[in-house]
Amino acid sequence: MDKVGRILGIGLITGLILNYYFKFIEWLTGDKVYTLLLNVDYFPILKNYSFPEWVEISFHLIVSFVLAFIYAWLWKKWNRPFLYTVISAFMIGLIIYPSTGLSDRTPEVTDGSALFWWQTGHLIYGALLAWLLQKLNNKTGG
Repeated sequence: MDKVGRILGIGLITGLILNYYFKFIEWLTGDKVYTLLLNVDYFPILKNYSFPEWVEISFHLIVSFVLAFIYAWLWKKWNRPFLYTVISAFMIGLIIYPSTGLSDRTPEVTDGSALFWWQTGHLIYGALLAWLLQKLNNKTGG
């Protein structure tokens, strides 16, 4: 498989793992982190539509594909790419979390438990993404 296909695969794997992690956490705890992951209420046009779950998952996976390509490109530019990938994935989670205040379906912004699970998921996503990109770069030579 070529490098583009491998990066798409990395985006798919990491996106699906984050998806199912949040789905499990929401089932286990009731914290609406899966709902938040799939939420598009903060997009002016999209908030007027109700999408089936598979479409919402597809939106999330498109973001994961884009992030995989961005990180694959940055991997060559950063001097500590594994660490920076994990930290920036964590930071993305922190930046996105306040969007929960724009919907009545998602956790309250002040919900510490939901924030904990949300950030844990983004750390897992970042670490898995970094690990797979590292394997890809070791296999392809950069």
